[in-house]
Amino acid sequence: QVQLVESGGGFVQAGGSLRLSCSASGRTFSTSTLAWFRQAPGKEREFVAAIHWSSDQTLYGDSVKGRFVISRDNAENMVYLKISSLKPEDTAVYLCAGKFLGSLDGARSGDMTYWGRGTQVTVSP
Repeated sequence: QVQLVESGGGFVQAGGSLRLSCSASGRTFSTSTLAWFRQAPGKEREFVAAIHWSSDQTLYGDSVKGRFVISRDNAENMVYLKISSLKPEDTAVYLCAGKFLGSLDGARSGDMTYWGRGTQVTVSP
């Protein structure tokens, strides 16, 4: 019933930018925490960013601080991730995840209930 669908991935050159979107449906997310993760071939899933819906507080992984920005649109139940100054090592499948209630620290540890299928981001050198 709860569904998260990512979009906006693609192919970019190093130094470029993309805006990823996550459409959340099935219920209101006013009490939720939503987050972005990424997973590259042969590597473990990595926390990227999280946002607490009601307070608009955010948390970022160390590898993306200053380059990525997470935001949300309350009316549309949309979560965005602006990814900039991209490097080849940013290449991965980017996944949207959510949890009702939840917390930023919980998101950082991967404690999420709902997951999207991901959108591919490929950064060429």
